[in-house]
Amino acid sequence: MKKTDLEKNKGLKIAGGINRFGTPGRFGKDANVPLDRREQRKLDQSLGLVPFAVKLNGDLVKQVQLLAQERKAGLNEVVAELLKKGLESKS
Repeated sequence: MKKTDLEKNKGLKIAGGINRFGTPGRFGKDANVPLDRREQRKLDQSLGLVPFAVKLNGDLVKQVQLLAQERKAGLNEVVAELLKKGLESKS
């Protein structure tokens, strides 16, 4: 073997060793990956959250979305707050 071939093989060994472990998940492509549905469901259940689907008028939904954007809060939190206020006013 030539000296250049030996050096090339050394370089390939070094490069292979570097890429063997890959990038840790917290830094690489997995840094901001959302939870999968099963993990999210378990997390929601542990917080006592229950899925609740309703059909609403499109204008009403836009108003709620705008309110959530103004408050810089999640849609779930805003809807929960509005429902609590509405139910308290009935009592």
